[in-house]
Amino acid sequence: MVGERADADGGSTYRTFARRMLRGEPDLTTPEVAERTGLSTEVVRGFWRSLGFADVPDDVPHFTDDDVALLRQLVELFEDGTLGMAAAQSLVRAQGHSADRLALWQVEALVEDAVQRYALDDTSARLLVLDRVARLAPVLEQQLVHTWRRQLVALLGRIDRDVALAHAPPVPDADQLPLERAIGFLDMISFTERSARMSPGELAELVQGFESAARDTIAGYGARVVKTIGDAVLYVADDLRTGAEVSLALLDAMGTRGFEVRGSLVWGRVLSRSGDVFGPSVNLASRLGDVAPPGAVVLDDVSAALLEARDLAVRLTPERPVAVQGLGVIRPVRLARALPDAEAVAPTR
Repeated sequence: MVGERADADGGSTYRTFARRMLRGEPDLTTPEVAERTGLSTEVVRGFWRSLGFADVPDDVPHFTDDDVALLRQLVELFEDGTLGMAAAQSLVRAQGHSADRLALWQVEALVEDAVQRYALDDTSARLLVLDRVARLAPVLEQQLVHTWRRQLVALLGRIDRDVALAHAPPVPDADQLPLERAIGFLDMISFTERSARMSPGELAELVQGFESAARDTIAGYGARVVKTIGDAVLYVADDLRTGAEVSLALLDAMGTRGFEVRGSLVWGRVLSRSGDVFGPSVNLASRLGDVAPPGAVVLDDVSAALLEARDLAVRLTPERPVAVQGLGVIRPVRLARALPDAEAVAPTR
């Protein structure tokens, strides 16, 4: 069985790795963790679920001193008024969700590498990863902490710039969403039909190629990926000009890689929660993407007028209005790069 092969210490490869990562054998039950932290067993279970894990029977030793220390830190922040209980649980949920996706992404990348470089089947590749991940784990941990620090500094820098630009901020409207952002969508055309004819390896290569191209292009212009959904990506930029540059660069990048795509761009207010963005502008961008012509990015007419005022070298071409359920009539405007002067005045052949 995977993870149950004997190692030199007489245990299993997995158990040896688990002891090393957890810095000891789990020897505490849920009630014992509750007693040591001064929390109820229900609160302890709530934090454990927020991390993304299933409930543990009360008589099963599953926790370590590190688990207790983590909870104690949160309790201290709660007791001294630094955090509310809801905020503490939200932070834990964010860490659990992010760490789950990160660990899965990393292991799958290692498995794929083993399959490709050593011509292994999936099971053999996973056994190889199980043997080698102990050597990689310290490096991955250091990179995680460094990357998190960089991301936090970058985020606080954006907040600092936003505050500095608002020299005399107006009194906020309680009914208004707090953040102004450019919201962009991009998705592959005919993905469902295309993927149905692919082998698992071909599908993985398609999705990975699309996602890598999207993430690299978006990050390169200073925008940020909110989420990817296989054949689609949602991203945000702090200003409309950057959003337009990203949209056009995505069309170029996807075109050179043979992906047929379409997208949308909307300027509007959003609410940011749990790493995602919400609001009517996000819904509008999603619907606009559905009606965009193949190989094109479209804006709504209001966002197009704002972009035109930015004096950016782009062409804005009105498309035929379309009726969309729940949003009424939408007037898409196609975004494209401005033609060189000679090409713009030359007769069409």
